Amino acid sequence: MPLRLIFMGTPEFAVPTLLELVAHGHEIAAVYTRAAKPAGRGMKLQLSPVEVEARRLDIPVFTPTTLKTPEALEQFRAHHAEAAVVVAYGMILPQAILDAPKLGCFNLHASLLPRWRGAAPINRAIMAGDTQTGVMVMKMDAGLDTGDVAMAERLAITDTMTVADLHDALAPLGGGLMVRAIGALERGRLQLTPQSSEGVTYAAKIDKAEARIDWTRPAREVLRHIHGLSPFPGAWCEITIEGAPARVKILRGEIADGSGAPGELLDDRLTVACQQGALRILELQRAGKQPMKADEFLRGTPLKPPMRLA
Repeated sequence: MPLRLIFMGTPEFAVPTLLELVAHGHEIAAVYTRAAKPAGRGMKLQLSPVEVEARRLDIPVFTPTTLKTPEALEQFRAHHAEAAVVVAYGMILPQAILDAPKLGCFNLHASLLPRWRGAAPINRAIMAGDTQTGVMVMKMDAGLDTGDVAMAERLAITDTMTVADLHDALAPLGGGLMVRAIGALERGRLQLTPQSSEGVTYAAKIDKAEARIDWTRPAREVLRHIHGLSPFPGAWCEITIEGAPARVKILRGEIADGSGAPGELLDDRLTVACQQGALRILELQRAGKQPMKADEFLRGTPLKPPMRLA
């Protein structure tokens, strides 16, 4: 029999999992998500992507500001859910909530645990130069992504992948994985394995202070730094445009041939020297402007050696 579930998630990454659970016949008793926030130039309240889908599917939506009160626990229990599925919800679940569903709470995490526990696993995997990542379903406990693992899917990371690319590949992979895990849970066949105590790393939340590009690093490290922050918050450098320094986000690049002083522009195609090797900028964004391909940018702002990027 399909399970009666509570779904807890907020961003676009969580949407494929919600849709897969519904498509496979599970009853979603309630969706918990973060409350709408002002966004855009008009600062209008914007519903989370999960809330948008839940309302479309006519599923009751709850947006509590805390789960730590007796009232929140009573409301959670009142859904009579057999299990909860959690995907990038954005709020810590206290032990009483974790204990409420008789079969437990199950989280989809975008890394190969115990590597990259925490807030920004997709970014950190790219920035660290990892060659693979994946998604894992774990049974939640009170620790930070420390629960026993049920299932995993792996995915290669290439030098061409940005956070947006990897996000879009992992989200549907995770949806399919969670459906398999909940199906096994429904049949009483879900097997759990404790995480290893070795290889633990933490994916700290991205700080805008780490977004400036350091051209004195090797080209591949610079490339992974750029892709690990693209599209948000965006790795940036300063380029002199019309005689004045301008902050420009670099959104996509590729390894290129060439050498020179770090930050030196090597040609008229936006090839930049790093400490070791060179990187060609493929996509960039000036402050207040839309992202642009390099050739489009150069048509309006031709840049040539011996310019230097800082």
